[in-house]
Amino acid sequence: MAEVYKMAEQIDYQDGTIVSKVVAKDQGGTVTLFAFAPGQEVSTHTAPFQALVYLIEGEAEITLAERKLKISAGETLLMPAGLAHALRALTPFKMLLIMLKSD
Repeated sequence: MAEVYKMAEQIDYQDGTIVSKVVAKDQGGTVTLFAFAPGQEVSTHTAPFQALVYLIEGEAEITLAERKLKISAGETLLMPAGLAHALRALTPFKMLLIMLKSD
């Protein structure tokens, strides 16, 4: 059954940590919500799938290869598969991560 969600209300911040919640998952990919406390980071890594990041609240710094980008609430970033990237919370922020598996 189809439902309407207010994504920002589906996850809460926790001091000093990163919180995640899987919204949907199937053979085509995953949709995951994240809430980052200020200063939290995800170290450089790669993913085998194309990813779309949508910032719901706050501001983050996303490093793609060696390029640093500031992304703010309401902005979207599309990342190709296999690209090294890292994230850092400039403020508390919430994001929706959509990972797309391709054939």
